[in-house]
Amino acid sequence: MVRPLATVLIFTFVFGRLAKLPSDGAVPYPVLVFAGMLPWFLFSSVLGDASNSLVGNANLISKVYFPRLIVPASAGAVAIVDFAINLLVLFGLQLWYGVWPNWHIIFLPLFIIFAVIASLGPALYITALNVKYRDFRYIIPFLIQFGLYVSPVGFSSAVVPDEWRFWYSLNPVVGVIDGFRWCLLGAESQLYMPGFLVSVAAATFLLWFGVSYFRSTERTFADLV
Repeated sequence: MVRPLATVLIFTFVFGRLAKLPSDGAVPYPVLVFAGMLPWFLFSSVLGDASNSLVGNANLISKVYFPRLIVPASAGAVAIVDFAINLLVLFGLQLWYGVWPNWHIIFLPLFIIFAVIASLGPALYITALNVKYRDFRYIIPFLIQFGLYVSPVGFSSAVVPDEWRFWYSLNPVVGVIDGFRWCLLGAESQLYMPGFLVSVAAATFLLWFGVSYFRSTERTFADLV
């Protein structure tokens, strides 16, 4: 709970007070940021935990045979628990500011699944690389930190110029965050459908690529870990 709350305070000050970026409609800026922070921490938790999962379970991998895909995939289950706690915090924040979701909230489970899918593709690819190249683990925190600032976590994606917004959505996290805000912030947040479809396509491709690379290299994991 401390990490997302602290990040919300920093982003609200930097983007909302200093940069004076607009929110979505009348939504208070802290609620906008937390609604973007929620799926981002789910995405980054799965990515970070899964990338080190095989190396962290080296003894199990080298002694017992089972589908290796289970190990990084289980990171998603752990991240869901943290996500559920922070979702309750967001609901409390919305209650405080008087921001109520509308019927869009019924689609929230689908966007949670979308967030996990979007994170598993890159996570499986990075996990396989981390087994073969151990120093790659030092790059992972940098990639996560970089992704935080190039994704619309601290601001609305609506501030991106129209001529760039479609290409900006090639980042699958953009579609995830926009979808969460569409579900949680009611009619104040609009879903940019062309960009969302691009994010879905990008996430699907990354999942296929990640699973394919992981499966092609998993037979060597026991020897490398």
